[in-house]
Amino acid sequence: MARLTLAFVAAALISGSFAAPTSSGTVTLGFSRGNSKPNWTQALAHDKSRASHFSKKSHSKDLAARGASFPSTNEDFSYVSAVQVGSQTFNLIVDTGSSNTWVGAGTAYKPGSTSADTGHSVSVSYGSGSFSGEEYTDTVSLGSGFSITKQSIGVATTATGFSGVDGIIGFGPEDLTSGTVTGVSLVPTVVQNAKSQGLISTEVLGVYFDPLSGSATTASNGELTLGGVDSTKYTGAITYTPITSTSPSSQYWGIDISKITYGSTTVASSSNPGIVDTGTTLIYLDTTLYNALYKNIKGYALDSTTGLVTIPASSYSSLSSVTFTIGGTAFTLTPSQYILPQAQVAAWGGTVGKYYSLIGNLGTGSGLNFILGQKFLENYYSVYDTANSRVGLATRA
Repeated sequence: MARLTLAFVAAALISGSFAAPTSSGTVTLGFSRGNSKPNWTQALAHDKSRASHFSKKSHSKDLAARGASFPSTNEDFSYVSAVQVGSQTFNLIVDTGSSNTWVGAGTAYKPGSTSADTGHSVSVSYGSGSFSGEEYTDTVSLGSGFSITKQSIGVATTATGFSGVDGIIGFGPEDLTSGTVTGVSLVPTVVQNAKSQGLISTEVLGVYFDPLSGSATTASNGELTLGGVDSTKYTGAITYTPITSTSPSSQYWGIDISKITYGSTTVASSSNPGIVDTGTTLIYLDTTLYNALYKNIKGYALDSTTGLVTIPASSYSSLSSVTFTIGGTAFTLTPSQYILPQAQVAAWGGTVGKYYSLIGNLGTGSGLNFILGQKFLENYYSVYDTANSRVGLATRA
């Protein structure tokens, strides 16, 4: 079970390819972006549909050193990795909020010598999109020498809501596959099969994101590590917190936030359940928490063009940090981390000179009081530990 690292390349529109390990033990991947013309209205619509899907989950089961790392691309809506299935390479969304792996939204799947048709149908809804088709098993390769055999693969005959990508590689809990494939109760995930086939020693996923630079809307700036964590991607200790017991957050990578503060002002002092999700763009608080936060910021308003909260220039200079206490550790976002950088405003359909907050209103719900999406995860290294039913967070290096 040798550790394998797949480094990333800073290039767009390069066809996916795999290279042999270098002397440093890394493997580089080329991969392409799927969304070259993003806008915030689209991003918020995607996030809200996804959140609505999360909140409708009804079942209440809890989730029950070495590894492989490979890259992911920041699309601001989705992080996408080039993944080889059989002899083909697909650009797949990296999603901790779902667990099925599937292809065919863009590039058509061609059964080969390693594929087998199970005869089962598969169908999954994500709120922001869906697909249906037939289940195959095939070899999934995340780099040279790291190939998961007989992995369940959904092959889409119809797919909606997926533009510029080929499908999803799911890193959520196995329970999320319940009812998605006919004839079976649950479908083993990529991480589970990697463990059962001896490729990794523990069911752990480490995720590293890096904020976009300047006015870029896409960049090759992320890394996933299967079977462990990459200690070069974070500083200090990892704080682990158990999966929340509150449904529906408990069905996902759900945790409890024990306290939220704005500067020295307490926004919430009791435990609030929610989820950590790589597939959600912004940071969301339910309406009660949202109102409790923004009442401290004079003149805030909802921008009708982007759907984001705008902060007047007169309040911007006096903004305070927002801190989430998780597992006894304070995870702080400074104003520069939760306000959209001016260099990115125009590219995303905003008005230069306006200040846009990346913390939005989740709406009213029960058991899903927040979502920590990409704009939180770009500042903190995250760990999804199936083996110990917990989530870990540490300061990004």
